[in-house]
Amino acid sequence: MHPRLLKTFLAVARARNVTRAAQEVNLAQSSVSDQIQALETELGASLFIRSRQGLTLTLAGETLKPYAEDLLALADDARAAIDAIKTRTAGSLSIGALETIASARLAPWLAGFRAANAGIDIKLRIAGSGELLRRLGDGEIDVAFCFERSPEPEDAGKPDQRFARRAVGAEPLALIAPLGDNRADINLAALAERHFVATETGCVYRAMVDRAFAETGLGEPRLAAEVGSIDVIAGLVAAGAGFGLVPRLAVAAAIERGEVAELTWPGPVRSADIVMTWRRRRVQPPALKVLLTAMGKGFAPVTPAGARPRHAVSLPS
Repeated sequence: MHPRLLKTFLAVARARNVTRAAQEVNLAQSSVSDQIQALETELGASLFIRSRQGLTLTLAGETLKPYAEDLLALADDARAAIDAIKTRTAGSLSIGALETIASARLAPWLAGFRAANAGIDIKLRIAGSGELLRRLGDGEIDVAFCFERSPEPEDAGKPDQRFARRAVGAEPLALIAPLGDNRADINLAALAERHFVATETGCVYRAMVDRAFAETGLGEPRLAAEVGSIDVIAGLVAAGAGFGLVPRLAVAAAIERGEVAELTWPGPVRSADIVMTWRRRRVQPPALKVLLTAMGKGFAPVTPAGARPRHAVSLPS
């Protein structure tokens, strides 16, 4: 199976359309059709079925897809390894991360890693967790750093076998509130009456809030607003729009500047695991192997366990 045929096959599988696939691989539509036919002839099986929704993979096509991805990734890794030998460098790394993890955890760590591994060219990509996993699966990045999220019930027990994962940190959640004069902790009854600013449903940060509320028996949080950015949460809380429950690293600067107050969460102590995810390969690229070794036990927590929140306040009576 020639890599050119496999690349065209994967383009058609993604686009589900010969015209769009031809644009992706810079070929004429007839050439794409010819290559798919040649691959089907070589394998002795049909790879696509035409339907109203476009081209869909047959069982043979679904079976071939992960092998095609692995073969092309291995070819790229081989080229990168040879190029590294020729240029006497350790190669390059494309790292993806959520913005909060990148700025508060990854950037300081990468500074030391880069100093110790000057031969590695590093590219840092910022995106949401869903987009990062898509890029990882497509080979656009080598490793992704996200917060762990609980799987949906229908996905329970079905981890993506393409990926290897390692927890590299546990980030405490912070309950933040507008600044107030009286300083005390808050109880569950009072918390149930407050409105919260949260990210949209489907976001990993929103899943943390919903899970924390469910564990306390409070049900769903009462929402003052849904926003698309975690930075906006701190700003709205500071302006008095409501409370927020987010990983502390995302609001540590706002807490330290005294823009918002940090309260003690009255339910079970919650934290969010920072997870490093990479694609399983028979041979890992040299630069990725260096990163996996260097990460070791991962990042240190923002605050020591059991530390008292600063600027703790009570609700206005």
